[in-house]
Amino acid sequence: MKINRKDIDKLNSLLKIDIDKKDYQPNVDKVLIDYKKRANIPGFRKGHTPIGLIKKQYGLSVKVDEVNKIMQKTLTDYLTKENLAILGNPIPKENHELDWNSDNMSFEFELGLSPDFEVSFKNKKPINLYEIEADKKMIDDQITNIQNQYGKLASKLKVEDGYEINGVFKNIEFKVDNSTNFKLENIKGKLNKELIKKMKIGESILLKTNELFNKESDLSFHLKLDDNKDQIEEVEFTLNEINQRIPADLDQDLFEKLFGKDNIKTVTEFRKKLKKDAEKNFVNQTDQKLLNDVTEYLIDNTKFNLPDAFLKKWMQKTGENKLTSEEAQLEYEKSEKGLRYQLIESKIIENNGIKIDIDQIKNFSKELIKNQMKQYGQLNPDEKELESISKRILSNKDEVKRISDQLLSQKLISLFKSELKFKTNKVSYKKFIEMAYSKN
Repeated sequence: MKINRKDIDKLNSLLKIDIDKKDYQPNVDKVLIDYKKRANIPGFRKGHTPIGLIKKQYGLSVKVDEVNKIMQKTLTDYLTKENLAILGNPIPKENHELDWNSDNMSFEFELGLSPDFEVSFKNKKPINLYEIEADKKMIDDQITNIQNQYGKLASKLKVEDGYEINGVFKNIEFKVDNSTNFKLENIKGKLNKELIKKMKIGESILLKTNELFNKESDLSFHLKLDDNKDQIEEVEFTLNEINQRIPADLDQDLFEKLFGKDNIKTVTEFRKKLKKDAEKNFVNQTDQKLLNDVTEYLIDNTKFNLPDAFLKKWMQKTGENKLTSEEAQLEYEKSEKGLRYQLIESKIIENNGIKIDIDQIKNFSKELIKNQMKQYGQLNPDEKELESISKRILSNKDEVKRISDQLLSQKLISLFKSELKFKTNKVSYKKFIEMAYSKN
């Protein structure tokens, strides 16, 4: 068996594999003998069919199968041994003269080679780096939400603006029977509001569903019904409770519930803490934009050629559905930038010795769990609990991949921040959202 590579250019090679009879015949003979032992052919006892008949009936198909196995193993072993960086997979070259009855055969494969290039972090023009500032209105709104969340409910007998209305929406035909809460200001239309304001606890009224709520999505939410919602013309609403939410005082008791004993002692410290935490939470969003912007910069400023013709041909021939040349061209145009960044990212990882192991993934998963638990007021979770949750999460291969990708992104962002030039821009959250998600 011989294998030879001919480099057509820096990005394309042709691999030729010559297979002789001595390479495959021992395996073919072994398989045919096994067939003879198991064959059930009329006129012969099991295991006594003449080997000549077995060869005549199965010989060619067994030969084809064994030659293909040898060819694939030889190809894989060669690529591994030579440490050849290829793109896509080898494409078998059509050979119309191939004779499977011949003792000796040759197979050729087209290879698309990964380009040789360098990645530079010496950007002349600084890349924008955003820092989101939590403004006064944002902190005021957060304080209001906290006060309401930790406040008290006072039962009332009459519906008023701002009160929480609890009741049940019913429609027997469409099997609607849902208990829910809303406020009078969520209701649309003067007539609907007046009908509800006149209700007493325990009473029921019929309401038209058309434009019942200010937000169209609220109808599906309060009726818990997505299907057939447009067919429901009216619902029965039964009033169960009317409550006024009395906000919690901004006092030491509230501060301790939120942050523990003696950590926050004044409203000023409370506001500073909320501002700091809010801006810390925004870092994930600004980092994601930074990663996107750096990705675009690196793609635009790292120049190298790709084996375009090979990749289009590979896309055309692989996959469940074969593509036309026009479809392959469109698919390539859509995926080219992504492929370029994959190569750039791999080069960055290699050049900077970035590695991710299972211990790093485990520790990173614990930090993610901690941050999530903080949102629910669990500031100091038990290590055993973290270990248990992490173990459960990492038993899922998809979760391991997701967390590994997050960790890699974090490492790349840290590298970019230390190596590239940035211009820091402090913006409001609203302004950042406008920029980050603009359609430009």
